[in-house]
Amino acid sequence: MSKINLVREIKELKTHLAYSKNIGFFFGAGSSCALGIPNIEQLTNQIEAELTGDPKVNFDKIKADLAPSKAPLKVNIEDILNQIRRIRELTNESAKVYEGVSGIACKELDKEICIKIYNIIVEKEEAANYDNTKKFFAWLSLWNIEYTKEVFTTNYDLIIEKSLESSGIPYFDGFVGSYEPFFWQESIESIVSKLDITKNWIRLWKIHGSLSWFWKEEPITKTQRIVRIGKVDKIEDEENELVIYPSKEKYDSSRKQPFIAYFDRLKNYLLGGELLFVFSGYSFSDQHINEIIFNCLRQNARLTGLVFFYSDDEVENLHKLSSSYMNLIVFGPTKGIINGNLGDWNFDKNDLKNPSEKFDHYWHEADKKLTLGDFNSLVNFLITNSGRKEAIETIIS
Repeated sequence: MSKINLVREIKELKTHLAYSKNIGFFFGAGSSCALGIPNIEQLTNQIEAELTGDPKVNFDKIKADLAPSKAPLKVNIEDILNQIRRIRELTNESAKVYEGVSGIACKELDKEICIKIYNIIVEKEEAANYDNTKKFFAWLSLWNIEYTKEVFTTNYDLIIEKSLESSGIPYFDGFVGSYEPFFWQESIESIVSKLDITKNWIRLWKIHGSLSWFWKEEPITKTQRIVRIGKVDKIEDEENELVIYPSKEKYDSSRKQPFIAYFDRLKNYLLGGELLFVFSGYSFSDQHINEIIFNCLRQNARLTGLVFFYSDDEVENLHKLSSSYMNLIVFGPTKGIINGNLGDWNFDKNDLKNPSEKFDHYWHEADKKLTLGDFNSLVNFLITNSGRKEAIETIIS
């Protein structure tokens, strides 16, 4: 395997960050895991352990039915939720049975799982330290660019919202109103003018739903719409269902619910011209998202993707999918992908500008690995190179 000069690539990275006129971010589960939120495997195991009685029996049936199609990968809670919702749709939530589970039972199991997801994540959120998330958004809010600052995430926890609000940083997620904010499709599709007061607001697109979204049924038409409820005292008493990953509604609804609109926004954003798009904590395991990303990388020569991985396995897996993409730059702990070539990092102090130049904010000398795949380390790197550390500390305090 070839060697890649890490010091040279870090210099290139700093240049990208310093001179990009337009920059966006995509956060996956790894960015929340860095703050103590459980990953999908941990969440699956915990929910499976907490379920009892008929819900546990039905959970096991659905998991067993999915296992052969998922091999050699493990079935996770998102796969199970997806299958539950398929059965609900196929049976029209009736007594009809699919693989030993009725539509009625699936509706109850769906609600039970979502309640457990909510309680597990909220408990971890309360114990999490938000400082680095707040520092990141303070850094992003100070970024002086001509374009809107857009953040896409597959995470349904509320860490980003809580961080932005505690720092007094305005943001917009496509919902409008105050009592029960509703999703307004046109707000995502419209172009923001330079004179618009919201131009500098952070755009937050939660493409897998959120712990603050609920399905609300209209009493007259019996149709459902998604509303955002800021704070729920006790999720068990909430009559409306949570809207979290993954509902088939996001693909085949005739009405543009947030999911479809967000995916359209992602595609249009990536095709919109010159853009530096940064991935952190995303493992490229969602085929629907990958299809959009790779298509846009092919179509937009002015799009540059920067990917930061926590493990080298993720680097190698992505290389199998992306070796032909010259505009995708990948940083792993000991491996990287540059110009489509997979290689090992070669870190040599002699390549530094001068002997006193610091490198501990991106390279762990004892372990001989790049640390930027960790969200906390990436934030530290961005702030260290921004020259605005004091201003950022002022904002978050």
